[in-house]
Amino acid sequence: MSATNGHDAVQIPVIDISNSNEQIGHELLDAVVQYGFVFIKSSGLGLDAQTVNEMFDISREFFQSPREEKQKYRMQKNNRGWTAMHEEVLDPETDDRGDPKEGFNFGDFAHDKAQQPLPPTLQVHEAQLSRFSELCRELAMKLLEFFAIGLKIDPAEGGAKWFASRHEKSKGPSGTILRILYYPLSSSPSRTPPTSSPPILAGAHSDYGSLTLLFRLPSQPGLEILSPSQTWLPVPVHPPGTEHDASPPILVNVGDLLSYWTNGLLKSTVHRVVGSPSKHAEETGAAGGEGLAGGAGDTVREGAGGDEESKTQARYSIAYFFHPCRDTALVSVPSERVRQRAEGQAGGRVVTAIEHLNGRLAATYGWGTAEVAAGS
Repeated sequence: MSATNGHDAVQIPVIDISNSNEQIGHELLDAVVQYGFVFIKSSGLGLDAQTVNEMFDISREFFQSPREEKQKYRMQKNNRGWTAMHEEVLDPETDDRGDPKEGFNFGDFAHDKAQQPLPPTLQVHEAQLSRFSELCRELAMKLLEFFAIGLKIDPAEGGAKWFASRHEKSKGPSGTILRILYYPLSSSPSRTPPTSSPPILAGAHSDYGSLTLLFRLPSQPGLEILSPSQTWLPVPVHPPGTEHDASPPILVNVGDLLSYWTNGLLKSTVHRVVGSPSKHAEETGAAGGEGLAGGAGDTVREGAGGDEESKTQARYSIAYFFHPCRDTALVSVPSERVRQRAEGQAGGRVVTAIEHLNGRLAATYGWGTAEVAAGS
């Protein structure tokens, strides 16, 4: 894989889905066929600047709490709970140390209640977390319908509801996760790259589910996607034309399962998170590479002007990983475009959504697949 391609950000389309029509379905499909990613304008979705910023405030409050408190809620085999620094290994083929970040995973909520133990700093915001999760779910379901429209799935075989129907809560539990993430200001990279390369904060990976919604703060870029030419391209927080929006657009990317369903037509693009090489050199030189537990710099929110990386802030992000019901079979979508793509491809055993998820989690956390299945 080649190094980051200078400052040339990838030109991912920005689409407004507030007014539903068939054309939007085709535009969304074209974007994810080409890039695997698409920006969605956040206006009119309930996910306004205030709602998103309040979630980041909740995240900061939790991650600045004592380690001893977070330790009580360590990640379980059901993929819920707190992950410590270097515990997650997103790129196990090249990384033997783990990603320098913390996270907390929430499973589904029921009647505004989490279906897992929560630490006090999150418990007081339980209803707010539940509402945010539900807003994400509503957007994800809407996007799945648009993708089905773009694929022109026959109404007799499910039509616009083909994907969405496999994600309905009423049909059983899923692997869906709302995740808050924290990259301490002076965290050591997962591995030491060449001097000219940026430090790796989250290793190269594709996402495990159907699709992901990503929320980022202004002045906190760092996400890169791997191009077909094997070059890393930066993804801006504020793409052109959105610099003056109240909040950055929501970044959506296709996960492994949508790629499975469409025989690779929709791309589950490999991506990673990097820091600034100069910033890393300054911090590790001053602090010996030790991660900080949080500090005054964590509580300052940058303005929305541009994507110049802040060197005085820890990095935070929020991701919503949307999964279908666990027993969903990953069969080909009944779409002529997908059928044409599948011609000449050898068939194989059809796996279920939970089988795929368990395999990916086992690789990420070093668990045995039997252990993961037992905890799911």
